[in-house]
Amino acid sequence: MAKPLVLSLDGQEFPVRLTKIDRDKLYGTVEVEAFDETGNPVFLRILAYDGKTVIDKGGTALATVNESGTSISRKDLVPVNSDGEEIEPVPSSFSMPNTLETATIDDYLSLSVKSVYSLDAADGGDLDFLKDVLSDGRIYKFPFSYRGGVEYDAACLLENHGDLFMVVGIPSTLQYLKLGQAAVLDSVEEQAVSEEDLDFDLL
Repeated sequence: MAKPLVLSLDGQEFPVRLTKIDRDKLYGTVEVEAFDETGNPVFLRILAYDGKTVIDKGGTALATVNESGTSISRKDLVPVNSDGEEIEPVPSSFSMPNTLETATIDDYLSLSVKSVYSLDAADGGDLDFLKDVLSDGRIYKFPFSYRGGVEYDAACLLENHGDLFMVVGIPSTLQYLKLGQAAVLDSVEEQAVSEEDLDFDLL
């Protein structure tokens, strides 16, 4: 059984299990099938760079290579910042208790949401205390990383109709404008992109 996520509030710890809520579960899915003039199914193929070779589904893959073109394992890669300094990776949030902090509605609404999870009690635990605390519209937050990595995402914990949810995303900086007011973008160094740089196989 998967290890539970442990949330900590006011000296109490609450082990929870996550169930990811995705669009397929909410809205269902649609599959598009194509057929030729004789009624046989047709499938998408990729034309290789030589203009002659047709590659079937599953016949391509992405590889990581070094400067000399030799394939290397992703585990051998080291993340660095813009100054070339090595970044200390963060641990998985499942490896330790996660202390909840009070969040504002702006903290929640400014998230660029990546994932939404419903929470259930794990290991015979009880979430009634958390539900009671959050039932008045209060929101809590904590740094979250599912498997560990370069940096944490932000997670907001909230209650809705007796159920607990965790919304994970990246905090965004919002700029509010009035009618007729132009947005000011931070200056970034533009890079010229030539047609040779575009790989339409990746679109």
